[in-house]
Amino acid sequence: MTAEPAALLTLAETTAREAGAMVYQRREAVERMDVAATKSTPTDVVTESDTAAEALIRDRLLAARPDDGILGEEDGRTAGSSGVDWVVDPIDGTVNYLYGLPHYAVSIAARVDGVVVAGVVHNPASGETWTATAGGGAYLDGRAISVTGCDQLGMAMVGTGFGYDAQRRARQAAVLLELVPVVRDIRRAGAASLDLCAVAAGRLDAYYERGLQPWDVAAGALIAEQAGATVTGLHGAAPGEDLVLASAPGVVDELRSLLERLGADRDTP
Repeated sequence: MTAEPAALLTLAETTAREAGAMVYQRREAVERMDVAATKSTPTDVVTESDTAAEALIRDRLLAARPDDGILGEEDGRTAGSSGVDWVVDPIDGTVNYLYGLPHYAVSIAARVDGVVVAGVVHNPASGETWTATAGGGAYLDGRAISVTGCDQLGMAMVGTGFGYDAQRRARQAAVLLELVPVVRDIRRAGAASLDLCAVAAGRLDAYYERGLQPWDVAAGALIAEQAGATVTGLHGAAPGEDLVLASAPGVVDELRSLLERLGADRDTP
């Protein structure tokens, strides 16, 4: 079975749109959503829509490609034998979804031998869909997109996010206090995949966050990179749970150096 990125993207996009329609309809059908479970803390929630959407996504992917593996936020890892695995976040921005904020996404990425080659991020509330394949550029609703040309940190619009653990949030707030005076402004929207896509589309000049998991990042990071962003960690590390930074090239060095000095990849000063 082919592992050609374009074919993998077609399957990912079709599946993301179907899952997105389901979670949108479920959200619109009720005034308030119920919390089905919690994860790392009482504020880190799962709704029944998260689990239903991941089940749908797994069914569609494995029906089309039964030998592939899947890594999903809700149901963990299913081993495969094809060399292709899928990294799935059925609802990125679950707290936004819970509160009726129209900023959440279905995120699906395809990896071949551990390398992300295709990704889609679909916002069911807005209908917007970001896509990319390795070496093929990045697109928003079929239109090619690229990062900004911002080359002054003082003019940079920077996105970020916060963890659920209270100690980590306090540390992240301390970093933010030092960052606010030296950039244009800060935005915190609550869905990492959409923040990465915002960098790709030029809606943010940069975005950073500590504590992200593979399903938060896989599709959005590819989209940002294919739009021309630099996606990196700190202190020479690859982007990962310690920190993910996605930035327009013109400000990445200065912003990375500042985040390193502030210890943005640590939970203690």
